[in-house]
Amino acid sequence: MSQPTNKQIINWQEVEEEVVAFVRGLLQLDTRNPPGNEVRAAEYLQGAFAAEGISGEIVGPSKDRGTFIARLKGDGSAPPLLLMSHTDVVAVEPEKWTHEPFSADIADGFMYGRGALDMKQMVGMEAMIMLLLKRNGVRLKRDVIYMAAADEECGGHAGAGWVVKHRPELIQAEYALNEGGGSGLEINGRRYYPVQTAEKGTVRFRLRTFGKPGHASVPHNENAILKLATILATLVPNLLPVHFSATLRGYIAGLAATQPPEIAQALQAILTDETTADAAVDRLPFEETLKQRIHAMLRNTVTPTILAAGSQINVIPSEAEALIDGRHLPGWTPEMFLEELRSVIGNETEITLLDPSVPLEADLQSPLFDSIKEVLKEHDAEATTIPFLLTGGTDAKHVTQLGTKVYGFVPALFVGEGEGRRVHSHDERVSVRSLQWGMRVLYEVVERFVMV
Repeated sequence: MSQPTNKQIINWQEVEEEVVAFVRGLLQLDTRNPPGNEVRAAEYLQGAFAAEGISGEIVGPSKDRGTFIARLKGDGSAPPLLLMSHTDVVAVEPEKWTHEPFSADIADGFMYGRGALDMKQMVGMEAMIMLLLKRNGVRLKRDVIYMAAADEECGGHAGAGWVVKHRPELIQAEYALNEGGGSGLEINGRRYYPVQTAEKGTVRFRLRTFGKPGHASVPHNENAILKLATILATLVPNLLPVHFSATLRGYIAGLAATQPPEIAQALQAILTDETTADAAVDRLPFEETLKQRIHAMLRNTVTPTILAAGSQINVIPSEAEALIDGRHLPGWTPEMFLEELRSVIGNETEITLLDPSVPLEADLQSPLFDSIKEVLKEHDAEATTIPFLLTGGTDAKHVTQLGTKVYGFVPALFVGEGEGRRVHSHDERVSVRSLQWGMRVLYEVVERFVMV
């Protein structure tokens, strides 16, 4: 007898109400990192899974830094799929919010709370997927693994990184779904769903200059601060040259395929020549924030973020230093990055690497990416799914060390310009309608990919 389809066995109205309640419960848990206390979310999830007959384990370096992991067994005919998310959130300034940051208030169609977009909505959606697969007895060809990790916001070393190092067998998978993409956007009236197929690595470093100390009333040119300032003045956003990645090519080509001819031609001009790509981006009739993002996707970047020098106002310091946030493209190593940087700024300064991470890039053509594109087309026929290079970082940097191919896909409707910029900002919120729509899309992607 053939397996019934999900449309026959799932009451989506009930599921939509349930996922809203589930996410509200998560948002009401204070898991700010630091200090984290993600065990609160881990225990919440463990209880919900246990009530449905799904056993799970809480692991981590300490009792407060809990990562929750559970598994639904398949028949083993295909390798596992990992549903990954994180339960920690960043700090808040409560006085600047219109709703309490951990209230999960719903107003005007939005649910407010720290973590509503980053990323407790995905924690709840992926949890509901596990419950639905179990409730409906879906026959699986792949194990489906669930990981709600601690500590992503502070590097993941007490969360996904800890699991990769100490309990890799719990999350070993061929593919994973993660944060980093999936939110709808509109450009000139055309809708797109970017799916993260690539992510930059971090090459953060300390840049230090040396000079001669002396009395500030007798200035000289060997002031370490002046040497540092000269170098920092060169670190403009487009300092390093352009390099086309496969994902960048796919992203630009995907936009061009659906834009009017004159804009399509302007987009295609970006890919004509790496030496003229920046000028081509500048000519695009797009909003400035989008063009800035494309510029960053085109190259390795360096951004000064912290300065330190001197101890007394009347003393010329002998040392000055800056902390620099560097990001490198897929295919690049930290050593390659530093060689490129040195070719521009020279060798007169000391550079010390600070915990670099690897960039990553998944296949632009794969069974999982195909499932994503198919389901999105069924739910939004006029939209286009495109690959996307995330210039920031996620826990994918840890999980890919196990050979897992990670795609960033948190499906969400376009609900207005600027909503995405509420991540890590005041009044972070998620559209209830978008959450419910995304729940169904994500479930159908997973079911299609893992069902026998």
